[in-house]
Amino acid sequence: MPDGDRGVDAEKRATLRRFAALGAATPLAGLSAGEARAATDRSDTRDAILGYVSTTPGAHFSKLRDDLKLGTGETQHHLRRLLDDGALVSRRDGDYRRFFVADRFSTFEQVALGYLRRETPRGMLTTLLRHPAATGSDIASALDVSRATVSSYASQLEEAGLLDRTDGYAVSRPETIITLLVRYADSFDAETRAFAADAASLVSYDP
Repeated sequence: MPDGDRGVDAEKRATLRRFAALGAATPLAGLSAGEARAATDRSDTRDAILGYVSTTPGAHFSKLRDDLKLGTGETQHHLRRLLDDGALVSRRDGDYRRFFVADRFSTFEQVALGYLRRETPRGMLTTLLRHPAATGSDIASALDVSRATVSSYASQLEEAGLLDRTDGYAVSRPETIITLLVRYADSFDAETRAFAADAASLVSYDP
């Protein structure tokens, strides 16, 4: 085997081991981790997929496959087993199918995570959470995108129930969105991690 191939295989094994440890410790549907593994006949690869999805909820097929360095057929096989066993659920999101650990997220949270996995909608929501009075032009300038792009995504976010455009732009259920961004900050980019670090000041508290 060429040295380059051995390096790729070693990297793949290390990646799978790291996420498999998380997956093996993930309880499912009220079962302990050990009971869940026995009930679903989970392999190390399925544990790795489960661990990955538990830390990166809303990931789509291609990202999951590429980040875990799996083959397409291999990924399809193990995802199907996890879906059939009820360990994961999936949700169609435009051209993507996104994956979530079962019984962990509401419909609203699944939809929200799907949009948060997209760079521009995520940027729009975090900009509005930081600056609630921001206009469409303000958002376009902050994200370095066109005003038409902001308008297009704003329509999608409104239809999805994540944005209210009754009077300007307002994030719907902002504390839920902030919670998701903070909880899974490490699965997003550096800007989102910086947002998460400052998020406490954005959450209102009314005892």
